[in-house]
Order: sequence, then C-alpha cells, then structure tokens
Amino acid sequence: MEHISMATPETRRKPNILITGSPGTGKSTLGQQVAEKLGFEFIEISKEVRENQLQGEFDEQYNCHVLDEDKLLDHISERMDSDDGGIVVDYHGCDLFPERWFDVVVVLRCSTEKHYDRLQTRGYSDFKIKENVECEIFGTLLEEAKESYKEEIVHELQSETPEQMEENVEKICELAAAFKNEQHGMEQ
Repeated sequence: MEHISMATPETRRKPNILITGSPGTGKSTLGQQVAEKLGFEFIEISKEVRENQLQGEFDEQYNCHVLDEDKLLDHISERMDSDDGGIVVDYHGCDLFPERWFDVVVVLRCSTEKHYDRLQTRGYSDFKIKENVECEIFGTLLEEAKESYKEEIVHELQSETPEQMEENVEKICELAAAFKNEQHGMEQ
C-alpha cells in the first residue's frame, strides 16, 4: 500500500487559510485578494464543484445541487496535504474539512440588514434569504469553526465596507506572516 504524506502545521512551509462565512459576506472577493497579495493558490470551492462535477442530486427547496463532500475532499486532498501549503480556500462551511488542512480560519460576519440586501441583490429566494440571515444572526458558522478547529486559529472579522475588506486583507496577511515566523523560529 502506498504511503501518502499528510502535511501538518509543523511541516507546512506556508499556511493554508480557510475563509468561511454565510453567502454574501465577501468570501470570494477577500480570498482572491489575499491569495494574490501573498502569492498563494486560491481554491473557490463552488467553482471547483461546478468545473469538476463534484455535486450530487438537485435540492428543489434550495434550488441548487447538493455538494458531494467525498468527491470534493478527494479532489483537493493532494493540494491541501502538500508540505508547501500556501492555499486560500473559500467556502460557506468548514466542518467538512480535516482539521489538519488549515492554519488560519477566518469567519466573515455581516449585519443582517446588509446581508439581506446582498442576498436579495443576488436574486436569492425568500426562503434562502431567511435561512442565511438566520445563520448569520445565530453565528452558526462561527460556532461551527470553533467546534471544528483550535479556537486560537479561528478569527472573526466584520465584512461590510470596502475599508473593512482592506483591513481584513491586511489582518490575514499578518496572520500568514506570523505563521511563517513561528515555523522559521522552530527550525532554528
């Protein structure tokens, strides 16, 4: 049987970063900007799913396909388990990914009014808007992140204005630099 290497924070050269939050909180925009600034690979999960047929059956109530989690995890596992690291992942959930894959987890938050407006602008049904706004009100994804990862790597950031977007890019880049410094310090 072939041995597959699985990177950990101790063996990774650059951090892997997960950006999560409800739909409409700015994950994709932030993820692209962070990846570009750091020179990291960007994996937009929804795009990976569409382009590689990683979805299951169609959910009439939510008017979208259901993610085939096993197919997705198999599809990205080689990249995520690389000792190089340096990957930014954007997805609206986080408990499906192995804990070892991420060194920084960012949960984007947005006020209910702004969130509602963004989802309405996207053409979401009233049902989907209600589900997503309730998720934001109850902090469901933040709780999920804290239950799935070490609390010290989970960072909650507000994402409502262009200024906050810029601040969030800087904050995540600082977290990536701190990871590199910790790794470099361990090698000495």
